[in-house]
Amino acid sequence: METVRWGIIGCGDVTEIKSGPALQQAAGSELVAVMRRNGALAEDYAARHGVAKSYDDADALIADPDVTAIYVATPPGSHHEYARKACASGKPAYVEKPMARNHAECAEMAGQFRDNQLKLFVAYYRRALPRFQKTKELIDSGRIGTISNVTYRYEEPLRQQDLAELPWRYEAEHAGGGLFFDLGSHVLDILDYLLSPLAEVAGIASNRAAAYDVEDNVVMHFRTASGIPGTASWNFAGFHREDRLDVIGTQGRVTLSVFGNEPVQLHSAAGAETFDLPNPPHIQQPLIQTVVDELRGRGTCPSTAESAARTARVMDTVTQAYYGSRDIGFWNRPDEWPGHPRDDPAL
Repeated sequence: METVRWGIIGCGDVTEIKSGPALQQAAGSELVAVMRRNGALAEDYAARHGVAKSYDDADALIADPDVTAIYVATPPGSHHEYARKACASGKPAYVEKPMARNHAECAEMAGQFRDNQLKLFVAYYRRALPRFQKTKELIDSGRIGTISNVTYRYEEPLRQQDLAELPWRYEAEHAGGGLFFDLGSHVLDILDYLLSPLAEVAGIASNRAAAYDVEDNVVMHFRTASGIPGTASWNFAGFHREDRLDVIGTQGRVTLSVFGNEPVQLHSAAGAETFDLPNPPHIQQPLIQTVVDELRGRGTCPSTAESAARTARVMDTVTQAYYGSRDIGFWNRPDEWPGHPRDDPAL
């Protein structure tokens, strides 16, 4: 494949700065078509971004012979459908994160692409950002010795602006769960990348503020495949803001945020060091470049269907008790969720 010619399904907010321009600016890449159910909005996007074609029908975009690869940028609830259609058309795909609503959907997607010898990538773009690659270098080079523990904590107040009319990120049918699936998936994926896959996982999900149906708190502990123990927690109904990852070793510690842009910190017997590696303007561009390179036979992308499916399995595991089941269609049965806030006697 000489030049990868992309078509976007779902040219919404995430594609305006994070990814759409990145598809245009990556070497060997071209954005040739966009689709949105509202045809006027698709036309507007195409005009503003200099894209030749716009559609209001996903099947038409997928069938366009000028499109050689599909970027699925819709909410997770439709990833499974659109990715499978792309695969059936013989085209590789790059899918937004989380990969789908549950591990079962992810496994089906990965299996279909594998069976058809096509590539499927997932937009866990932090794997290619300089600040996380530097963190991995510090860990792998032994600068902090043998890793003895890892901890992560995320906290934020309720997003009051969302509560009047809840966006799709709070609807299990579209998101797979709550903000844990939207934001926590990034954290779990970067732990998989920095350390090794999470092998032993247990956790509790709950809803303490009763502001919506899906979970607003998750606490989990784990052991990685390489034997590192750790804990992580997410509180979306907290008091202040916190986003901190600590990788602790026998000779030092690396501290950073997952969602911020501040310097990575290294503390060791030699003293403290900081590494200021700001994110690029189009934050997905480094990962998109690896996707394009692999499709052109010139490199390898670090975020695959297999790695993304591992993260989906972890999220299913730690939220299983809240939802009662993480099988296909659990999102249609909120009255049966054991963790639903109206069923919690403590509230």
